[in-house]
Amino acid sequence: MSQAPGAQPNPPSVYHERQRLELCAVHALNNVLQQQLFSQEAADEICKRPLSQLALPQVLGLILNLPSPMSLGLLSLPLRRRHWVALRQVDGVYYNLDSKLRAPEVLGDEDGVRAFLAAALAQGLCEVLLVVTKEVEEKGCWLRTD
Repeated sequence: MSQAPGAQPNPPSVYHERQRLELCAVHALNNVLQQQLFSQEAADEICKRPLSQLALPQVLGLILNLPSPMSLGLLSLPLRRRHWVALRQVDGVYYNLDSKLRAPEVLGDEDGVRAFLAAALAQGLCEVLLVVTKEVEEKGCWLRTD
């Protein structure tokens, strides 16, 4: 079929969710998948469920993006900023390597780091990035299959 000269072709139908609240991760997932598959509740459940399934020995480290309260001297302000925090195992012990701490904070074994992660996720508005080798990423072995 030919079009009349100067006629614009029909644009494809593109699914696009607009920003609502602070649900940009949910909107980004749905926009990439081109349909509304994820809700805030579903995304929250997915974040909580892989926590117990993480194969921590396969993970080099974790980077968390957390809400960080603001203060002016002793006065706490009603504003929230974001802060990135690193968690890492060294010689069998997990540490919180938050750059705001005077020294690394011992989290302990796998149970300790899972408890720290659960507490961070329970605060809400927390993002967790896994740092893994290319081999682990390609094999997808950062999750336990049992």
